[in-house]
Amino acid sequence: MIRIGHVSLHVKDQEQALKFYTEKVGFVKKHDVSAGAYRWLTVTAPGTEGPEVVLEPMAFPPTAAYQQALYEAGIPATQFMVDDLAREHARMKALGVAFKSDPMDVGPAVIAAFDDTCGNWIQLAQLKR
Repeated sequence: MIRIGHVSLHVKDQEQALKFYTEKVGFVKKHDVSAGAYRWLTVTAPGTEGPEVVLEPMAFPPTAAYQQALYEAGIPATQFMVDDLAREHARMKALGVAFKSDPMDVGPAVIAAFDDTCGNWIQLAQLKR
């Protein structure tokens, strides 16, 4: 069986991203390995052995243009699932996280996107049951 181990998220500053994703989102650092000028840096949801998000440096020039185009178009770079979007939205707003809008009902899910301060819109989604 194939499973997801890592997903990449390009960030403008790895240290800033680590701080944001651990202090505001609530992830925990999993790996932090020096790789020359950059780091192999991953975060994951606490208490899981699930997929890790690799906080990738933008060392390859086309990634910066792609990231900027997504951001300017308001397109999320990735999506994270939550059990209670209203609770997470309120918690993160209280920590100063900037959201594009309040949670929106889009049929099978409720969604909201936030600015990760590292060049990305990130979408949170709660599936309706």
